[in-house]
Amino acid sequence: MSRLIRAVQAVAIAWIVVGTEVHADDEPLFVSVERLTLESALSVAQGAIDACRAEGLQIAATVVDRNGRIQVQLRDVLAPYVTGPISERKAIAAMAFNLPTSELDGRFTNPFSVGKFEEFVMSAGAVPIEAGGIFYGAVGVSGAPSGETDEECAAAGVDAIRDDLEMSQ
Repeated sequence: MSRLIRAVQAVAIAWIVVGTEVHADDEPLFVSVERLTLESALSVAQGAIDACRAEGLQIAATVVDRNGRIQVQLRDVLAPYVTGPISERKAIAAMAFNLPTSELDGRFTNPFSVGKFEEFVMSAGAVPIEAGGIFYGAVGVSGAPSGETDEECAAAGVDAIRDDLEMSQ
């Protein structure tokens, strides 16, 4: 009986190997996705906080990946609790549209539009993280007196790793 099982196994293996021969023109079976390391995401968030601290401001910074999931969230010592969730929702909006959120303000006026999605905050304060045509996610900031200042700090966070991202291409 064991000879029969071995023979069947040998035939099955040969059939699988011959039947699954890979050709150059076959569609790929998987995709590769570039992602920020934890250290890179942390550098973005810390760079945003450092930029706002230089202006005497206490903020929260949230880095989300290309799926809108938090990778890093930092809240400075005196920044109010609410700055965390707001920075996250700004980052999600920038990620979803791959645009700075200052370019989204007032864009969706229909009360039923996608802009009313509760996970989005459509005011200035977040920018995408992108380099060399590769989209990594976004960073959102909340806590400065204006969304424009939030967005400047978010951009400073991305600038903290921009050279490294571009050199890694």
